[in-house]
Order: sequence, then C-alpha cells, then structure tokens
Amino acid sequence: MADDYMTIREMCDAFDVTPRTLRFYESKELLFPERRGTRRLYTKRDRARLKLILRGKRFGFSLEDIRQLLDLYDTSDQNVTQMVKAFELGKDRLADMKRQREELDATIKELEAQLEWGEGLLASMKAPNPAE
Repeated sequence: MADDYMTIREMCDAFDVTPRTLRFYESKELLFPERRGTRRLYTKRDRARLKLILRGKRFGFSLEDIRQLLDLYDTSDQNVTQMVKAFELGKDRLADMKRQREELDATIKELEAQLEWGEGLLASMKAPNPAE
C-alpha cells in the first residue's frame, strides 16, 4: 500500500484499535476513508484525525467536543479558531479532572479511615478475653 493510504488492518495495527472502532468513528462522521469497492482506504488526513480523536478520548472529551474541534480544522484562519477552542476545552477538562481527583483523594482517605477502624475492631474481637 502506498504511503498515502492505509487499509483498515494497517490502521488498526498502527493505532491499536479494532475495525469496529474505525467503523464507529466513520458512522459518527469523524473519519472519511476513501472507498474502492468494498475496501476502505485511510488517507494521511484520516490518520491525523484518528490521532486527535484518540487523544481527545484519552483526555475525556466527548465525541461532540472532538467533532467540533476537528471541524474547526477546515476553517481558513490558520487553525487559530481551532487552537483557541481546544485551549478552552482543555482548561475546562483539566479543571474537571482536578475536581474529580480531589473528590477521589477525599474518598480514599475516608475509606482508609474506615478500614483502619475495622481492622482495630476485628483485632479487639480476636484478642483473648482476660476474664476467661
């Protein structure tokens, strides 16, 4: 296959995704492979889009957020609009992630305290009774 195109199998191997994943992103109109008969051929543009999709998913962006960012690539303002939108979404997502981390840290401390209490309670139940 020429460097300009990749088959679905090559895309799956290169990005560690399944054919189902690629077809899903295609059905959501995030990827637009060329069709030659029954074959899907992915261009460099498709590869760049998939890389951004996967990064966006890893960061926790919704598919709609990712679509909006990808659609902005097609504007003619040298991607300034896309960069500003990506920056804003990134800041919002980071704030959400930090808030989630704080909540998780608090929950972990609470669970640790409960387990420590339970461990002490179990230890006292197993201790021999001096009255025996």
